Amino acid sequence: MDTESVKKIFDTHDGIMRTKELSECGIYYKLLCQLMQDGYVEKIRYGYYQWQDDRSFSEAATIAKLFPDAILCMETALQYYGYTDRTPAAWCLAVDKNSTKSRFDIDYPAIKPFYMQAKLLEIGVESCTIEDISMKIYDRERVICDCLRQMNKMDVEIYNKAIQAYIKDPKKNIPRLMIYAKKLRTEKKVRTTIGVWL
Repeated sequence: MDTESVKKIFDTHDGIMRTKELSECGIYYKLLCQLMQDGYVEKIRYGYYQWQDDRSFSEAATIAKLFPDAILCMETALQYYGYTDRTPAAWCLAVDKNSTKSRFDIDYPAIKPFYMQAKLLEIGVESCTIEDISMKIYDRERVICDCLRQMNKMDVEIYNKAIQAYIKDPKKNIPRLMIYAKKLRTEKKVRTTIGVWL
């Protein structure tokens, strides 16, 4: 099989394929090793391989492919909404607390999983586009509730800026914030932290 044919196969899988998919498409170990040696393919984590082209440098594409169930949260979501000007050191991903921990053991891109109960995981999920890739993200209100829940673990400056930015945000939705706060048990913190500014 020539390189162009292999590239087309990778293209149909958005540039990232699992070992099983490679075998099903007739790309076996020997050919895979040759492609890696020649610099066409890179192993990104156990059982996952990526075609090396412009897309391969898109962290968002890699995250979306490896963790389709994950939801962008905390500092990653804060940056998306413009609530922080600091670039997070890692992609913050909300995942089911029963997820296999070894899934997140990858060298690149840097990720920081936040494990949550399944019933809380889907509160406030919407979609966004980052680097032309559609991804799941928590909405503004859910992110603020999570910041209040994690305030003792967060950088003080990032936390304070995020709260102030939300208060000034014309797109904020206080009734929705209160609904989430009740479900996430942060009602008291919302009233004492944000209520005073409203």
